[in-house]
Amino acid sequence: MPILCLHDKDVIEGCLRVDAPLHVYELGDLDDFYWPHTAWYGLEKADRLQQIALVYSASELPVLLALTRPPPDEMEELLSSLAVILPRRLYAHLTPELEQGLADAYRIECHGRFLKMVLSDAATLTTIDTSRTFVLTPDDLEEVLAFYQSSYPGNWFDPRMLGSGRYVGLRQDGDLVAVAGVHVYSPRYGVAALGNIATHPAYRGKGLATIVTARLCRELIGEVSTIGLNVRSDNAPAITCYTRLGFTVVAPYEEFTLMSK
Repeated sequence: MPILCLHDKDVIEGCLRVDAPLHVYELGDLDDFYWPHTAWYGLEKADRLQQIALVYSASELPVLLALTRPPPDEMEELLSSLAVILPRRLYAHLTPELEQGLADAYRIECHGRFLKMVLSDAATLTTIDTSRTFVLTPDDLEEVLAFYQSSYPGNWFDPRMLGSGRYVGLRQDGDLVAVAGVHVYSPRYGVAALGNIATHPAYRGKGLATIVTARLCRELIGEVSTIGLNVRSDNAPAITCYTRLGFTVVAPYEEFTLMSK
């Protein structure tokens, strides 16, 4: 089975669109905003593209996205073939068991199991009072950075995303205490991946994350057809929040740091 380097957006989209809820991030990365930072690889069988893996390199540590439905055999074959050309150190989002295809070439550190969720019922969003929320802009960058430092250290915030107008905040007593934003946002490809959702430790347990996430989703509905997010499988409060807002689980996956042997 030949391994391909892919450069045609239409071909890539056609393969990913078959399971859009699983591939929200990858579909969004086809957008011109993200595309220059992407490298796409595919496995072809019987003249048909079967699997796609993406390496996204905008962050300091490149990120490998390799997600598929069971059985994972074909994607594992793709990853095994790619091991010789992948970066020597990278982060990875993988369907469970796929790390086995990289075990010969990399030392693997697992960061746990996560869930992919998508918004499947938006009815609840209209019942939540979001009047205290506001849209964050690049002018708020310093405040947002300080907020994440205290509320969500180690996050994957990209300051460029404030320019999308799809980051929402909530202040209390003059301080920014809750934020919800996007990792990926593409009206062109009809997808948005929520991310960097956090509440200041002193204000947790008050439903503030639910409020800012509801406002964000209401901003996105009508612009995109698929709204997704990733959440740790053991983060019960967050899963409860997202379920209440109308999100459902699409698939599990795992996150890893890979370091070449």
